[in-house]
Amino acid sequence: MPVRGVFVTGTGTEVGKTVVAAVIAAEAAATGLDVAVFKPAVSGLDDAGEPDHALLARAAGSSQSEEQIAPYRYGPPVSPHLAAELASEEIDVGRLKRAAEAAATEADAIVCEGVGGLMVPLTPDYLVRNLAVELGHPLVIVAHPGLGTINHTLLTIEAAWAAELEVRAVVLTPWPADPGPLELSNRETIAELTGIEILTLVEIDLGRPADWPRLDIL
Repeated sequence: MPVRGVFVTGTGTEVGKTVVAAVIAAEAAATGLDVAVFKPAVSGLDDAGEPDHALLARAAGSSQSEEQIAPYRYGPPVSPHLAAELASEEIDVGRLKRAAEAAATEADAIVCEGVGGLMVPLTPDYLVRNLAVELGHPLVIVAHPGLGTINHTLLTIEAAWAAELEVRAVVLTPWPADPGPLELSNRETIAELTGIEILTLVEIDLGRPADWPRLDIL
């Protein structure tokens, strides 16, 4: 029986994918599930702050190693295919699939997080979308709630549907404490045009997981 799982992607870079993935993992773990996490590649390790794969592991309460969570890890904050090129290597897509499947078999559920958006290349001829298709988990799309998000979100959904990927939900974040007409209209419009559940996540303190709101998606 296939393991429960989701694949978290975004409408672009810095839209809150890792935060949403962490909240989903934490919620699943709080229900008693043994949750594995996976991210095919991490870049930007030269920047200060907690790396994405470390936050995911902390949220899930996972004892997975760095290698098991993120097989490829790079310093420069660039696309994975370029980061690999700068490191004089090429990402092995077979290794990614084997790592994700191995993580899933050891757990009750898995939360996978992509890199950037669906159309980001992991190699010159293999996109994040290709990996999402091979892993077979439904998508959670993360987007900003403000101006421009309708276009970005619909384009991402169209890219997912073109590959016959299921989109389970869209999460708009950081959702303001007092949303205005723009945010409310964006949420309503995306829902009406797609029929997909639109959820929201307020800005959270990553250091206080006990205070994180629920995202019961998994």
